[in-house]
Amino acid sequence: MKRVIVASANPVKLRAAEAGFRKTFIGETFEVEGVAAESGVGHQPMSDEETLRGARNRAQHAQSLQPGADYWIGLEGGVYEREGTLEAFAWIVVLSRTLRGEARTATFELPPKVARPVHQGMELGHADDQVFGRTNSKQTNGAVGLLTRDLITRATYYEHAVVLALIPFVNPDLYVNADSSRSPR
Repeated sequence: MKRVIVASANPVKLRAAEAGFRKTFIGETFEVEGVAAESGVGHQPMSDEETLRGARNRAQHAQSLQPGADYWIGLEGGVYEREGTLEAFAWIVVLSRTLRGEARTATFELPPKVARPVHQGMELGHADDQVFGRTNSKQTNGAVGLLTRDLITRATYYEHAVVLALIPFVNPDLYVNADSSRSPR
């Protein structure tokens, strides 16, 4: 059984990581655990670069906390300004002892009622709760679930990016020693 450490205790992120690993490595078994791991960025990353840095930092911090695992995964949601609208997305970073995989989710536009409080410094999950009259929606369906009426939940939204981040692990012969930037940092 392979051990996967998710750099979060959020049940949505744990489910997404587990589902992505199970879909990618059919027939293998995984023990998925969450640990509180620091991102080293703001509570609400406001750019692509800051969000990716947060996911990388979380994965590395999880690795330092649980060095005996097989994989470490950081999932970091963020937003960025594009042509006057606020777009939401997430970065996923998976580390092993020999490889690193990274992928980004699709993006979607946040409605102005949600974007305004985020621009004022509120974390997206709290803004969602305020606008939609929810409590702790980031640990259930998140903005993407609320806005799509759960056609795409936060867990399924992240799951596809987890699968994409695992591409180097499925095809290691194409990544190992081919590009030193793919090695874990």
